[in-house]
Amino acid sequence: MKTKETLFRITFLGIFVFLLIRGTPLLWLAIYGGTLVLAIFFGRIFCGYICPMNTLMVPTDSLAKKLKIQSKNTPKWLTHPILPWIFLVVSLLAMVLLKRQFKMDIPILPIWMALSVLITLFFQPSVFHNHICPFGPLQALTGRFARSSRYVDKEACIGCKLCEKACPSMAILVQPEDKKAVISKELCHQCTSCTLVCPTDCIHYGSGVSL
Repeated sequence: MKTKETLFRITFLGIFVFLLIRGTPLLWLAIYGGTLVLAIFFGRIFCGYICPMNTLMVPTDSLAKKLKIQSKNTPKWLTHPILPWIFLVVSLLAMVLLKRQFKMDIPILPIWMALSVLITLFFQPSVFHNHICPFGPLQALTGRFARSSRYVDKEACIGCKLCEKACPSMAILVQPEDKKAVISKELCHQCTSCTLVCPTDCIHYGSGVSL
């Protein structure tokens, strides 16, 4: 499954690069817009499989862990929920105003790709995913209503926290009350990082009750 995920991500990264080279980044934004609707039915599949930033962040995270240069602490000023919305508005305004006033096409998407890699070198992926990414808030907004998403079979869950540690977006939390894992639809990227490490195979994808 991990190989299929990787090939899927690389394919969309290739599509992204192709659209940039052709000078049609708006087509990529159209793809992004379409996934906002799809998130209502299938969850945040854009973030897990399509987003070029995440595709680059996966190997970056692996490298950073091997080099032991990542901090496990998140700067407090980065945790304010309004921050990604500010980045979203600033990015959109920069694209529109610079184009209209100065006929300048600012490479917003490549800039954010570079930032995602740089930040992931020094902080865990969840820092960028949950507190910085300007494209995440809208995905979280529609993703919270997902009809299908990752969910935990609580009867089989043993509360080992392996899934919690493996989740790149900190979407999984083992509840202190019953020692059972719960997955947040709003944060879940629908990847398989959690299912691959689960010793009891209790994490599934579908319309199950858990979230």
